[in-house]
Amino acid sequence: MTAPRLHVALVHPEIPWNTGNVARTCLATGATLHLVRPLGFSLASKEVRRAGLDYWETLAPQVWRSWTSFEGAAADLGELFLFSAEAPRTLWEVAFPAPAVLVFGSESRGLPVELRRRYAPRLVCIPMRPGTVRSLNLSTTVAVALYEVLRQWRCESKPRSAPASE
Repeated sequence: MTAPRLHVALVHPEIPWNTGNVARTCLATGATLHLVRPLGFSLASKEVRRAGLDYWETLAPQVWRSWTSFEGAAADLGELFLFSAEAPRTLWEVAFPAPAVLVFGSESRGLPVELRRRYAPRLVCIPMRPGTVRSLNLSTTVAVALYEVLRQWRCESKPRSAPASE
C-alpha cells in the first residue's frame, strides 16, 4: 500500500457538519483527514456522522491531541501549506508538490495567530473579489484547495503531445 500523497489538517474545527463535509471530500479525493484538538464537538455526534453520511468509518480520520503532536509528525507527511484569508499569495501562485499537507483553521478564528506568524511564508489564500466577504465556509475552502492541488498534479502527469508534423 502506498502512502497518501495528500493530507488535510483541520486545526480546532468547531462545526460538526463542516467537518463531516470535509471528511466526505477527503474520501472522494483520496486525501487523509487529520483533526487537531481541541474540537468543538464530539466525533461520535450524529451531526458529524450525518454530514459524512455512511462514509465516516471508511475515512477513519487521524485525531491529534494538539498542534504540537501533529507538527511533530507533519514533516513525514509532506510539505505544509496553511490557508488563511490574510495570506499574501493565492493558491494559484503555488505549485503544490507531492506529498502536500493542507492546513485549515477553525470556522470562527481561522488559524491561531502564532501559527500564522511562524508559518508566514507557507500561508496561502483562496482568491476572492475585494470587499465582498471575509472568508469562505471551511468545507468550501477545503474543497477548492483539494481540487486545485489535484488539478495541478493531473496536469503535471499528463504526457505532452508531440507537435503536429507539417
